[in-house]
Amino acid sequence: MKKLLFFMIISVAILLLGCDKGGSMSGGKSLPMNSQMDSISYAFGLSVAKSMNQIKEDGGEEYAINMDLFNNGIEEGMGEKARLTETQTQTTMMGLSKVMQAAAQKKAAKEGAENLIAGQQFLAENAKKEGVKTTASGLQYKVLKEGKGATPTAESKVSVHYTGKLIDGKVFDSSVERGQPAQFSVNQVIKGWTEGLQLMKVGSKYEFTIPAELAYGQGGQRGIPPNSVLVFEVELLDILK
Repeated sequence: MKKLLFFMIISVAILLLGCDKGGSMSGGKSLPMNSQMDSISYAFGLSVAKSMNQIKEDGGEEYAINMDLFNNGIEEGMGEKARLTETQTQTTMMGLSKVMQAAAQKKAAKEGAENLIAGQQFLAENAKKEGVKTTASGLQYKVLKEGKGATPTAESKVSVHYTGKLIDGKVFDSSVERGQPAQFSVNQVIKGWTEGLQLMKVGSKYEFTIPAELAYGQGGQRGIPPNSVLVFEVELLDILK
């Protein structure tokens, strides 16, 4: 059971390594690493520190780890004077996932509220730009190049090149960068795409500015924060069927 608990803690720490935001919790002297176990010891401490930093960053001060008790737990555990039984320790550690989930939900809610306001402002300003049209659903589009081919239906399968950006200009996805056109059914993508593609003819290139409710909404997506307005440059290459 001790091994199970140890590897559970290790797994949590390693899982959050991908969320590295930089910084150090150590204000003391930097010690040399002269052996493999020295390096492992440092890496383990660094991993745990990053995990704790991420929990605090997601949830704020109320989710900050009590460092006095954290150190106390290490000292008493190493000295076999632990005040919690193995069962109590495991039960408490199982609660870590709930704490992490609550912290992540709090962060997402805050980001979502901020993005909602920023997105509304962006859409309002974008609607005033020359050449931008707004549909009844709120989708905004601008014709960059008008093609002369056929127009797809919701049931069509199409081939497109696209670049997707957040309103700050950050590219989150691009078939152009991959050098490989994307192929999909028009009715199997986000609502903004389904509507927008049916405005285009083969050979056209449009810019779509898609409100969050026609994109990924409050849930967001990998690389796309909650309630994000998305800006796509889309070129309709072909209707496959």
